[in-house]
Amino acid sequence: MRRWGVVSLLQRVWTDVVGTQDPPSAAWVIVAGVFALALVVIAPAWRVSRHVATIAHEGGHAVAALLSGRRLTGIRLHSDSSGVTVSRGRPRGPGMVFTALSGYIAPSLLGLLASVLLYQRHALAVLWVSLLLLTLMLLQIRNFRGLYSMLVAGFAVFAVSWWAPPQVQSVAAYLVTWFLLLAGPVTVWELQRTRRRSRERGSDADQLARLTHLPALVWVGFFLLVDVGALLLGGYLIWSPVPLP
Repeated sequence: MRRWGVVSLLQRVWTDVVGTQDPPSAAWVIVAGVFALALVVIAPAWRVSRHVATIAHEGGHAVAALLSGRRLTGIRLHSDSSGVTVSRGRPRGPGMVFTALSGYIAPSLLGLLASVLLYQRHALAVLWVSLLLLTLMLLQIRNFRGLYSMLVAGFAVFAVSWWAPPQVQSVAAYLVTWFLLLAGPVTVWELQRTRRRSRERGSDADQLARLTHLPALVWVGFFLLVDVGALLLGGYLIWSPVPLP
Protein backbone atom coordinates (compact mmCIF):
# COMPACT_ATOMS: atom_id res chain seq x y z
CA MET A 1 0.00 0.00 0.00
CA ARG A 2 2.79 2.41 0.85
CA ARG A 3 4.47 1.74 -2.51
CA TRP A 4 1.24 2.50 -4.35
CA GLY A 5 0.97 5.74 -2.37
CA VAL A 6 4.42 6.81 -3.52
CA VAL A 7 3.59 5.87 -7.12
CA SER A 8 0.39 7.90 -6.92
CA LEU A 9 2.32 10.87 -5.57
CA LEU A 10 4.89 10.70 -8.34
CA GLN A 11 2.18 10.32 -10.97
CA ARG A 12 0.43 13.45 -9.75
CA VAL A 13 3.68 15.44 -9.67
CA TRP A 14 4.58 14.27 -13.18
CA THR A 15 1.12 15.15 -14.45
CA ASP A 16 1.46 18.63 -12.96
CA VAL A 17 4.91 19.16 -14.45
CA VAL A 18 4.16 18.06 -18.03
CA GLY A 19 0.59 19.36 -18.08
CA THR A 20 -0.39 22.84 -19.18
CA GLN A 21 -2.45 25.38 -17.29
CA ASP A 22 -4.21 28.44 -18.64
CA PRO A 23 -2.57 31.67 -17.43
CA PRO A 24 -4.50 33.83 -14.98
CA SER A 25 -6.11 37.06 -16.07
CA ALA A 26 -3.98 40.12 -16.75
CA ALA A 27 -5.21 41.63 -13.49
CA TRP A 28 -3.80 38.75 -11.44
CA VAL A 29 -0.49 38.85 -13.31
CA ILE A 30 -0.25 42.55 -12.47
CA VAL A 31 -1.15 41.87 -8.83
CA ALA A 32 1.60 39.23 -8.64
CA GLY A 33 4.10 41.64 -10.18
CA VAL A 34 3.18 44.51 -7.87
CA PHE A 35 3.38 42.26 -4.82
CA ALA A 36 6.80 40.97 -5.95
CA LEU A 37 7.95 44.56 -6.46
CA ALA A 38 6.80 45.43 -2.94
CA LEU A 39 8.83 42.53 -1.58
CA VAL A 40 12.04 43.98 -3.05
CA VAL A 41 11.53 47.73 -2.58
CA ILE A 42 9.89 47.93 0.86
CA ALA A 43 12.72 47.61 3.37
CA PRO A 44 11.01 45.48 6.07
CA ALA A 45 9.66 43.08 3.44
CA TRP A 46 13.01 42.91 1.66
CA ARG A 47 14.82 42.01 4.87
CA VAL A 48 12.73 38.83 4.94
CA SER A 49 12.35 38.05 1.24
CA ARG A 50 16.05 38.65 0.59
CA HIS A 51 16.70 35.23 2.13
CA VAL A 52 15.03 33.74 -0.94
CA ALA A 53 17.34 35.72 -3.22
CA THR A 54 20.32 34.50 -1.16
CA ILE A 55 19.20 30.89 -1.61
CA ALA A 56 19.16 31.43 -5.38
CA HIS A 57 22.51 33.27 -5.23
CA GLU A 58 24.30 30.52 -3.32
CA GLY A 59 22.60 27.88 -5.45
CA GLY A 60 24.12 29.56 -8.49
CA HIS A 61 27.60 29.34 -6.98
CA ALA A 62 27.00 25.68 -6.12
CA VAL A 63 25.81 24.68 -9.60
CA ALA A 64 28.67 26.57 -11.26
CA ALA A 65 31.20 24.90 -8.98
CA LEU A 66 29.89 21.45 -9.88
CA LEU A 67 29.73 22.22 -13.61
CA SER A 68 33.31 23.50 -13.60
CA GLY A 69 34.62 20.35 -11.94
CA ARG A 70 35.15 21.75 -8.47
CA ARG A 71 34.24 19.79 -5.35
CA LEU A 72 31.33 21.33 -3.49
CA THR A 73 31.84 21.03 0.28
CA GLY A 74 28.87 22.93 1.66
CA ILE A 75 26.57 25.96 1.76
CA ARG A 76 25.86 28.20 4.74
CA LEU A 77 23.00 30.69 5.01
CA HIS A 78 23.11 33.32 7.74
CA SER A 79 20.47 35.24 9.66
CA ASP A 80 21.51 38.57 8.07
CA SER A 81 20.53 37.10 4.65
CA SER A 82 24.16 36.62 3.64
CA GLY A 83 25.56 33.26 2.64
CA VAL A 84 28.69 31.43 1.58
CA THR A 85 29.30 28.48 -0.73
CA VAL A 86 32.55 26.57 -0.22
CA SER A 87 34.14 24.47 -2.95
CA ARG A 88 37.55 22.93 -3.45
CA GLY A 89 39.69 23.08 -6.54
CA ARG A 90 42.19 25.32 -8.25
CA PRO A 91 42.21 28.78 -6.63
CA ARG A 92 42.47 30.42 -10.04
CA GLY A 93 41.45 29.66 -13.60
CA PRO A 94 38.21 29.49 -15.62
CA GLY A 95 36.43 27.23 -13.12
CA MET A 96 36.95 29.64 -10.26
CA VAL A 97 35.91 32.60 -12.42
CA PHE A 98 32.74 30.81 -13.54
CA THR A 99 31.91 29.92 -9.94
CA ALA A 100 32.45 33.47 -8.68
CA LEU A 101 30.42 35.19 -11.41
CA SER A 102 27.39 32.90 -11.12
CA GLY A 103 25.96 34.15 -7.82
CA TYR A 104 24.62 37.57 -8.72
CA ILE A 105 23.12 36.43 -12.01
CA ALA A 106 21.55 33.22 -10.65
CA PRO A 107 18.23 34.72 -9.36
CA SER A 108 17.59 36.47 -12.67
CA LEU A 109 18.50 33.43 -14.77
CA LEU A 110 16.22 31.26 -12.65
CA GLY A 111 13.49 33.85 -13.13
CA LEU A 112 14.11 33.77 -16.87
CA LEU A 113 13.83 29.98 -16.87
CA ALA A 114 10.58 30.24 -14.94
CA SER A 115 9.25 32.82 -17.41
CA VAL A 116 9.97 30.38 -20.26
CA LEU A 117 7.89 27.75 -18.46
CA LEU A 118 5.09 30.28 -17.95
CA TYR A 119 5.26 31.22 -21.62
CA GLN A 120 4.72 27.54 -22.42
CA ARG A 121 1.83 27.42 -19.90
CA HIS A 122 3.61 25.23 -17.36
CA ALA A 123 2.86 27.21 -14.21
CA LEU A 124 2.84 24.15 -11.94
CA ALA A 125 6.20 23.09 -13.36
CA VAL A 126 7.63 26.34 -11.97
CA LEU A 127 6.58 25.31 -8.46
CA TRP A 128 7.69 21.69 -8.65
CA VAL A 129 11.03 22.53 -10.25
CA SER A 130 11.57 25.12 -7.49
CA LEU A 131 10.86 22.45 -4.89
CA LEU A 132 13.27 20.03 -6.58
CA LEU A 133 16.06 22.61 -6.61
CA LEU A 134 15.44 23.47 -2.96
CA THR A 135 15.58 19.78 -2.04
CA LEU A 136 18.88 19.24 -3.86
CA MET A 137 20.35 22.34 -2.26
CA LEU A 138 19.17 21.21 1.18
CA LEU A 139 21.58 18.28 0.96
CA GLN A 140 24.51 20.72 0.92
CA ILE A 141 23.44 22.96 3.81
CA ARG A 142 25.94 22.96 6.66
CA ASN A 143 24.41 25.16 9.37
CA PHE A 144 21.19 25.28 11.37
CA ARG A 145 20.06 28.69 10.10
CA GLY A 146 20.45 27.51 6.54
CA LEU A 147 18.53 24.33 7.32
CA TYR A 148 15.72 26.40 8.84
CA SER A 149 15.53 28.74 5.84
CA MET A 150 15.48 25.88 3.35
CA LEU A 151 12.80 23.94 5.23
CA VAL A 152 10.55 27.00 5.50
CA ALA A 153 10.94 27.82 1.81
CA GLY A 154 10.48 24.20 0.79
CA PHE A 155 7.37 23.69 2.89
CA ALA A 156 5.81 26.91 1.55
CA VAL A 157 6.34 25.81 -2.06
CA PHE A 158 5.10 22.29 -1.35
CA ALA A 159 1.99 23.52 0.47
CA VAL A 160 0.97 25.71 -2.46
CA SER A 161 1.82 23.00 -5.01
CA TRP A 162 -0.13 20.29 -3.19
CA TRP A 163 -3.07 21.92 -1.42
CA ALA A 164 -3.80 25.28 -3.02
CA PRO A 165 -6.54 25.70 -5.66
CA PRO A 166 -5.31 25.83 -9.29
CA GLN A 167 -5.84 29.59 -9.56
CA VAL A 168 -3.75 30.21 -6.45
CA GLN A 169 -1.03 27.88 -7.71
CA SER A 170 -0.86 29.73 -11.02
CA VAL A 171 -0.66 33.16 -9.38
CA ALA A 172 2.00 31.86 -6.97
CA ALA A 173 4.11 30.71 -9.94
CA TYR A 174 3.88 34.19 -11.44
CA LEU A 175 4.78 35.74 -8.06
CA VAL A 176 7.89 33.55 -7.74
CA THR A 177 8.95 34.39 -11.28
CA TRP A 178 8.44 38.15 -10.90
CA PHE A 179 10.30 38.11 -7.59
CA LEU A 180 13.37 36.35 -9.00
CA LEU A 181 13.50 38.67 -12.01
CA LEU A 182 13.21 41.78 -9.83
CA ALA A 183 15.47 40.62 -7.01
CA GLY A 184 18.49 40.16 -9.28
CA PRO A 185 19.05 43.85 -10.18
CA VAL A 186 18.30 44.91 -6.60
CA THR A 187 21.02 42.66 -5.18
CA VAL A 188 23.53 44.09 -7.67
CA TRP A 189 22.57 47.63 -6.67
CA GLU A 190 23.09 46.68 -3.01
CA LEU A 191 26.46 45.17 -3.90
CA GLN A 192 27.73 48.40 -5.42
CA ARG A 193 26.27 50.52 -2.62
CA THR A 194 28.09 48.36 -0.06
CA ARG A 195 31.33 48.60 -2.03
CA ARG A 196 31.13 52.40 -2.04
CA ARG A 197 30.52 52.60 1.70
CA SER A 198 33.05 50.03 2.84
CA ARG A 199 36.74 49.47 2.29
CA GLU A 200 36.29 45.72 2.52
CA ARG A 201 36.86 44.05 -0.82
CA GLY A 202 35.58 40.55 -0.33
CA SER A 203 32.58 40.62 -2.68
CA ASP A 204 32.18 38.43 -5.74
CA ALA A 205 33.02 41.40 -7.98
CA ASP A 206 36.26 42.09 -6.10
CA GLN A 207 37.17 38.42 -6.15
CA LEU A 208 36.64 38.40 -9.92
CA ALA A 209 38.80 41.52 -10.21
CA ARG A 210 41.66 39.68 -8.51
CA LEU A 211 41.14 36.60 -10.69
CA THR A 212 40.88 38.39 -14.04
CA HIS A 213 42.67 41.73 -13.50
CA LEU A 214 39.57 43.52 -14.73
CA PRO A 215 38.16 46.29 -12.49
CA ALA A 216 35.48 45.15 -10.07
CA LEU A 217 33.16 47.81 -11.52
CA VAL A 218 33.29 45.96 -14.86
CA TRP A 219 31.94 42.86 -13.16
CA VAL A 220 29.26 44.84 -11.33
CA GLY A 221 28.21 46.20 -14.72
CA PHE A 222 28.19 42.67 -16.15
CA PHE A 223 25.94 41.46 -13.33
CA LEU A 224 23.58 44.37 -13.88
CA LEU A 225 23.49 43.92 -17.66
CA VAL A 226 22.58 40.24 -17.37
CA ASP A 227 19.97 40.85 -14.65
CA VAL A 228 18.25 43.75 -16.42
CA GLY A 229 18.30 41.83 -19.70
CA ALA A 230 16.71 38.82 -18.00
CA LEU A 231 14.07 41.09 -16.45
CA LEU A 232 13.14 42.62 -19.81
CA LEU A 233 13.07 39.31 -21.68
CA GLY A 234 11.34 37.50 -18.82
CA GLY A 235 8.72 40.22 -18.54
CA TYR A 236 8.00 39.91 -22.25
CA LEU A 237 7.64 36.12 -21.99
CA ILE A 238 5.36 36.44 -18.96
CA TRP A 239 3.00 38.81 -20.72
CA SER A 240 2.89 37.09 -24.11
CA PRO A 241 0.38 34.31 -23.29
CA VAL A 242 -1.71 36.36 -20.82
CA PRO A 243 -5.24 37.10 -22.08
CA LEU A 244 -5.74 40.85 -22.13
CA PRO A 245 -9.16 42.38 -21.39
